[in-house]
Amino acid sequence: NPTETVENYQYIDEDFRGMYYDPTEAYSVPYTYGMAGVIYNTTMIDEEDVADESWALLWNEKYAGKILQFNNPRDGFGTAQYLLGIDVNSTDPAEWDRALAKLLEQKPLVQAYVSDEIFNKMISGSAAAAPYYAGDFITMIEDNDALAFYYPSEGTNVFVDAMCIPANAQHKELAIEYINFMLSEEAAIANAEYIGYASPNRLVYENET
Repeated sequence: NPTETVENYQYIDEDFRGMYYDPTEAYSVPYTYGMAGVIYNTTMIDEEDVADESWALLWNEKYAGKILQFNNPRDGFGTAQYLLGIDVNSTDPAEWDRALAKLLEQKPLVQAYVSDEIFNKMISGSAAAAPYYAGDFITMIEDNDALAFYYPSEGTNVFVDAMCIPANAQHKELAIEYINFMLSEEAAIANAEYIGYASPNRLVYENET
């Protein structure tokens, strides 16, 4: 239980404790969080097409062959669900079918379904628009200042990345020490600055420098 074994867990903000996936705080330690949005190249996308800051940009036929999409189903479906106003946690199969139909409608426009490949494609200008995570946009814009980002007006997700220790870990004590280290002030600030994501750690967001 991290509340008992990880000393620096005390600095995790209350809003990130007892999350739905770990309500008793027994298995995980959050260390970063963020949201997905749309990254686009301002030299390739017409300004009027992003004026409404919508997920619909990724369905705009004008940019056929220059659009990227997530290659993981949770986030990929999310882009269609938010666009259609569907609850991303819906348990109604018909709603998921609606989102699937929207993704199939998009498929002819998609250049590639990507994960890490997005960095090369967006930085090099071989693609014009893509859904991705805000922290990674910060990394990309360092190499291509023509890139821009928005959180779509229809809504988006909030994700939390957490550290866990496998039940069969051979060096559990070392793992606990590592997690504690990652939550220490110097390490947590360095990590946040490097990856570009927000931190639930008070030592980070209350730090004045």
